[in-house]
Amino acid sequence: MSSARPPGLPIVDAMTPAVLVLAGPVTRDEVAGLCDDVRALLEASGVGAVVCDVGGLGPPGLGVVDLLARLQLAARRAGGRIRLRDPDPALCPLLDLVGLRFEVEGQPEQREPPLGVEEEVEPGEPAV
Repeated sequence: MSSARPPGLPIVDAMTPAVLVLAGPVTRDEVAGLCDDVRALLEASGVGAVVCDVGGLGPPGLGVVDLLARLQLAARRAGGRIRLRDPDPALCPLLDLVGLRFEVEGQPEQREPPLGVEEEVEPGEPAV
């Protein structure tokens, strides 16, 4: 059972203006409105990413995958991207299985190596 969404943007955290809280289950009719909300948050905040709090979506399934894919597409078309907050432990492997990659809060970005100790190499020595 799903209740009607209130008019305007969903819950937005004032400390981080580009946060969209997703509470599920989300019906197909609500997806277009959420895509509009992602575009509006990107335009209003001026940042390149919207954080989607997915902790309230429930167990991951193909409906959640479809929703996140559509939100990512809407964000890309608006010149941004989405980042996931508090995903279910089974969601990331499911997204990997279908070929979708999302940044997750608290994890290092894939293009950046995790912080660690770097050894200095003297000129003329082979790098190991």
